[in-house]
Amino acid sequence: MGDLAMEEDRPFSPSFAAPLSNPDPNSIRAETWVLAEDPVREVLNCIHPTLDSDEKRKDVIEYVQKLIRCNLRLEVFPYGSVPLKTYLPDGDIDLTVLSTPNLDENLPREVLRVLQEEEQNGNTEFILKDTQFIDAEVKLVKCLVQDIVIDISFNQLGGLCTLCFLEQVDRLVGKDHLFKRSIILIKAWCYYESRILGAHHGLISTYALETLVLYIFHVFNASLNSPTEVLYRFLDYYSKFDWDEYCISLDGPVSKSSMPDFSAETPENQGTDVLLTGEFRKNCMDMFIVPSKGLETDQRAFTLKHLNIIDPLKENNNLGRSVHRGNYYRIRSAFRFGAKKLGRILESSSNMNIGDEIKKFFTNTLQRHKPKYGPAFT
Repeated sequence: MGDLAMEEDRPFSPSFAAPLSNPDPNSIRAETWVLAEDPVREVLNCIHPTLDSDEKRKDVIEYVQKLIRCNLRLEVFPYGSVPLKTYLPDGDIDLTVLSTPNLDENLPREVLRVLQEEEQNGNTEFILKDTQFIDAEVKLVKCLVQDIVIDISFNQLGGLCTLCFLEQVDRLVGKDHLFKRSIILIKAWCYYESRILGAHHGLISTYALETLVLYIFHVFNASLNSPTEVLYRFLDYYSKFDWDEYCISLDGPVSKSSMPDFSAETPENQGTDVLLTGEFRKNCMDMFIVPSKGLETDQRAFTLKHLNIIDPLKENNNLGRSVHRGNYYRIRSAFRFGAKKLGRILESSSNMNIGDEIKKFFTNTLQRHKPKYGPAFT
C-alpha cells in the first residue's frame, strides 16, 4: 500500500531517558489545540496532495495503463495512497494488473517485457527507466516513470478493497476529511521525523499505519477535531500499548497467548460510542471481503511477529509482519519519544512559542518541502 522509498537508512537515535508519563490527552486545554492548528496546517501545506501533483500522477498512471492495455489487453488499476489522496511527495504509485487466474504465473514476466521494450525505446512519451522484477511473496514489477517509483502487482484485489474501505471510513468521519489529513500528518512524522515507515526496509507498512490510525478514530472519534489531536492520541496510545503481550485489532487488544482466538479485550478507556458500528462493519465486510483462492489460503493461520496488527478486513493477515526485530524496538522507542516530546509541547508551551515548538517537532518535514497551496481533497 504505497510504501515510501527510503533514500537512506539513517538511524533514529535520540537520547532515551526514562520517559515521564505523557500528559493525558483529555487534560490538554482547548485553547492549546486551537493554537496548534496554524503550525500543523503549515506542515500539511508542505506535503498534502495538490492539483498539480494529482495531475502528474494521473498522467503517469494513464501512461502505464495504456502500455499494458495495448500490449497485453489487460486492465490496470491504481490503489493505495494515490487514489486515497494520502500520499506524501516522496510516495510511490501502486498499480495492480487484473487477469484470469491461469495467467498469474507468467504475467509478471510479460509486464516486465513490455516495460523493458518501452524503456529501450528512446522516443517515449515519458521517461521510463530502472525496470526490474521483484520475486518476493508478493511479486512486483518496479520501474521509475518521471522519477516516480511505480510498483506493479498482480490481482491484488485486497488492495482495491482496502482502498474502498478506507474511503468509506473517511466519509463516515467527515470533518473536512479529518481521517485523511491525519493519515498524512502521521505518515510525515513516521517517515521524515522518525524513519519508521517502509515495509521494504523492515519497518511499518503504509496499510499497517493506516490501520493503527483507524483504531484511534474508532475508539476516540468523539473527542477528535484536528490532526494534532489525532497525532497526539496516536503517539500516546501506542507508546503505552503492551506490544510484547498483545496484538492490536479494530476490536481492541488481543492477547498473543490466546491466539488463534481473536477475542479482543475491551480497553478501559473505550466507551460504547465507537466510530464503526456493527452495521457499518458488516456492510463493509459484505462489500469488500475478497474470497480466498483455495482451502490452503482459508486455513493459513495468523503468524505472530514482533509488531502484530490484525487486518480489519482479513483477520488472519498480520499487517505488522514486515517489521524486523531490531526495527520493532526502534518503532517502540520512536512512539515513546514522540509522545513524550509532543506531550511536553502541548502541556507546557506558552501561547508565544507553541507554534515554534510544533514546527521543531516537524523540522525535517519543513526543511525538505516548501509550503504548497491549493485544495488537498475534492
